[in-house]
Amino acid sequence: MTKAKEILSLVDTTVANLTQEGIIGGEINIGAGESAQMGHIFKIINDMMIDYPNIKTNVTSGNADEMLLKLDNGTLDFAITFGFVDKSKYEHLSLPWYDKWGLLVRKDNFLAKKDHILSKDLENIPLIISNQTNIDNFLAGWIGKSIENFNVVGTYNLLYNASLMAKKNIGSVLCFDGIINTSESNLKFIPLKPELETEMSIIWKKNQTLSNVSKKFLENLKIYISNYN
Repeated sequence: MTKAKEILSLVDTTVANLTQEGIIGGEINIGAGESAQMGHIFKIINDMMIDYPNIKTNVTSGNADEMLLKLDNGTLDFAITFGFVDKSKYEHLSLPWYDKWGLLVRKDNFLAKKDHILSKDLENIPLIISNQTNIDNFLAGWIGKSIENFNVVGTYNLLYNASLMAKKNIGSVLCFDGIINTSESNLKFIPLKPELETEMSIIWKKNQTLSNVSKKFLENLKIYISNYN
């Protein structure tokens, strides 16, 4: 049933974009993980919609594994990925924004008094980590040992639910900064030291015929990046 819905959605999107031939309009389908840096992408889209009001943007959230699958089956035009992703079979563009890693803890946790989290601070505490492919190896590179040596009590693909797990004291969450608003909660985000950052990229299928709206989005993205740098 899910596959059938994806095929019907793809057909509808293709027809809608073809009817917009010669003008900038139609749908753009973007998949992405959770990141505060997505604000740059939405700024570009907002500026486009001012000039071309016939644009509709569909955003699907999930981890890289889910986004690549949808990109491969044609239900996404673009996927925004964050580090540790094999981009060899895709067209891609590196973006000049990075996400910083840290630990999301309850404010009554003994670690909440710290300004930074060291690798030794993660020993013997319950951890919740992303379930994205290769994340174990990525974190192990910073920690200096396999993640299997730590007490991983859970995984997540979207951070909001992981933050609820942290609130209920199930564990502390290794995650990106800026996604969860901790100002009015019992949670605190503490950055890692030494600093750990993840690069951001946009990818799309090779040899894909892009719609006018997708071409314009890529064009505007490149202009935005050149001005940003």
